[in-house]
Amino acid sequence: MNLLCQTTAVDVQKVQELRKEMPEEDSVRALSRIFRVLGDPTKAKILYALSRSELCVCEISALLGLTQSAVSHQLRVLKDLNLVRFRREKKMLYYSLADRHVYSLIDQTLSHVTE
Repeated sequence: MNLLCQTTAVDVQKVQELRKEMPEEDSVRALSRIFRVLGDPTKAKILYALSRSELCVCEISALLGLTQSAVSHQLRVLKDLNLVRFRREKKMLYYSLADRHVYSLIDQTLSHVTE
């Protein structure tokens, strides 16, 4: 199957319109980083779990069978990308998804792959 165009005709107006709509380079890089993170099974499991419930590191560790140190490292990466947030309750930190956009991203992606 040949995936190349069989002609060199270009709809210049369409290309120009789309070029105007393209996001800034920084936004595209941020999008790429998020998709890279979603490509990591451990981070994807953490995000899925947090889409269902607010959890502390101990709970995530027990759920996934990972050390607390490993979970903390994963959460730091997710927090740096603004995918998760935390709240402090005395000495405990409880993690949740950063907002509804992240929940929607996880939910829709999972729906897509399980169709």
